Amino acid sequence: MSEKTSGLLGGRKSRLLVLAALGVVGMAFVLLRPDASPPDEAARPPAARPALTVGLTLPQTLDWPKLLAANGNVVAWQEAVIGAEIANYRITEVRVQVGDVVRKGQVLARIANDTVASELAEAKAAVAELEASAGEAKANAERARELREKGFYSSQLNTQYQTALHTAQARLAAGQARLQSAQLKMDKTGVLAPDDGVISARNATVGSLTQSGQELFRLIRGGRLEWRAEVPSADLGQVKPGIAAVLTAPGGETVKGTVRAVAPSIDPQTRNGLVYVDLPPSPAVRAGMFARGAFELGRAPALTLPQSAIVLREGFAYLFRLEGEDRVAQVKVMLDRRSGDRVEVVSGLQPGMRVVESGAGFLADGDAVKVAPDAKP
Repeated sequence: MSEKTSGLLGGRKSRLLVLAALGVVGMAFVLLRPDASPPDEAARPPAARPALTVGLTLPQTLDWPKLLAANGNVVAWQEAVIGAEIANYRITEVRVQVGDVVRKGQVLARIANDTVASELAEAKAAVAELEASAGEAKANAERARELREKGFYSSQLNTQYQTALHTAQARLAAGQARLQSAQLKMDKTGVLAPDDGVISARNATVGSLTQSGQELFRLIRGGRLEWRAEVPSADLGQVKPGIAAVLTAPGGETVKGTVRAVAPSIDPQTRNGLVYVDLPPSPAVRAGMFARGAFELGRAPALTLPQSAIVLREGFAYLFRLEGEDRVAQVKVMLDRRSGDRVEVVSGLQPGMRVVESGAGFLADGDAVKVAPDAKP
């Protein structure tokens, strides 16, 4: 009996020891978990968000030019098409290339002139012969007139000599005309520049035959380019000849031109009118280039901020104004003109408003901020 009792007591003690050991292990696991925290720590409130240090600025009213933006193409002011004036002759020499600057009367190409030279020589010989015949007819007519006055020749014979003189002179005039034509043809064996300018295209090749109406070269007269800007019909009346236009090339360079003329008609498809702007010589613009620009219509005051004070979000522009000493409020604004690193604000900004200039891109509406001591306006 005593053995059974001791066995039961021993088994119960063993189970109690096992359960106690499991409890100790479980408590240790809970306490040693990485995400475990003391009960008082879990109940603490979250720490306050640290304030961002920002710089402030005040709006400035500046006198800026009033601009009208436009797009258009850069084209040649006038482009001359140069071709050969005689057909079916072979080109023997080409003296210029695309981009060359030429002067009026400069030889651009040479055409074979051996056939034309022989025609010219023949015409000169014919004129010499006709001059001799005309000289002889003139002498005969003068002698016949003298003899008629003395009574040796009849009026009919004198008339015959006078007629022969007139015929010889007419033949001489025709021969001189043929000589002039042959000389003119010889002169046309050289293709000449009709004006000062820049060669913009070249189709002439050595060995090819000239054809009537064939284009050999294109010349930008005077090297002058113009910007043909498309302006909406509603704004076209504001553009006047003589006002300045600032053109922005694709490379970012700016070229300042002058309005030469405004088209008297409107394109019925686009409802835009063309404005012709004379451009000064510049390597930044070339014929055929698309460019953007703006016309200076006058000057007007602008309420401006630095570009860094404007935040673009979801397609809209915002600024952050300082409320009190440590809070900011987000304000939606509308922008207009730009000049350098400043932008005009036409809506949502008031003079004297304290605006966050640096650090605005990291703010949200109602954030607490700390104003840098050296950045107060």
